[in-house]
Amino acid sequence: MIFQVRHVTTYEYSEPVLLSHHAAHLSPRSNDGQRNRDQKLRIYPMPAVRQDGKLDYFGNPTTFFTIQEAHTRLKVDASFVVETTPAPTLPQLDATAWDRVAAQLATGTNPHMGEALDFLFPSYQVPMLTEAAEYAASSFTPGRPLVEAVLELTSRIHADLAFDAEATSVGTPLAHVFAQRRGVCQDFAHVGIACLRAMGLAARYVSGYIRTLPPPGKERLVGADASHAWLSVFVPGWGWLDVDPTNNKLAGEDHIVVAWGRDYDDVSPLKGVVLGGGDHEIHVGVDVSEV
Repeated sequence: MIFQVRHVTTYEYSEPVLLSHHAAHLSPRSNDGQRNRDQKLRIYPMPAVRQDGKLDYFGNPTTFFTIQEAHTRLKVDASFVVETTPAPTLPQLDATAWDRVAAQLATGTNPHMGEALDFLFPSYQVPMLTEAAEYAASSFTPGRPLVEAVLELTSRIHADLAFDAEATSVGTPLAHVFAQRRGVCQDFAHVGIACLRAMGLAARYVSGYIRTLPPPGKERLVGADASHAWLSVFVPGWGWLDVDPTNNKLAGEDHIVVAWGRDYDDVSPLKGVVLGGGDHEIHVGVDVSEV
């Protein structure tokens, strides 16, 4: 499928910002499942310094920029066209047991598992929690096939957590999400990652977009979509299996990958430091349309 994506972020400051440095993850990755073109990233006011196409530690395309003129408004307007393909055939459900995979990852000696080691350990927004291990335990019984256990965990998270856009913010502790069982796609992904890492498995956070369809008889509202998040688990001998607990499905051609990392903090669409600015408001509009 071919999609046109536009993501506009606007910061309104109560006082002038005198100097700011930013990093943006707003350009999609090119991988086996997608190809992109016609990328544009417009920044207002115009940066004094800008570096496009830099790759961060995880290989995500990143734009770094610095604004040196005083401003009370920052607008970052990203757009691109991307072609996605259906997800690859699901790995065999009767393949290697999850606990055998965890044991192999624990040794760190298999050269084919090197890419997974960065995603085994606690990260800033996904600490190791007793609640995560307890929640995951019923899905990860001894000897159970890895993929079967992951799919059940994904289904349980979808059933047990309520989607609530008002319940959390980007800084809400994961323990709070476990306690209240409410949140947004970021929280669903973090819960899944915490559970998998608690079992000794490698899991990474994936940010991007998903095609959304309006209710029957209703028109799409341009700019009403939002960025999306899901997770990947490492399956030895096969690769990374992407699952979307918010929607209880495998990530496929409706999912557009922008970046991946240990958690949201590694791949937030736009972050930085500013000198001045006072209070601020953020307005975000995302539109994903099929071409």
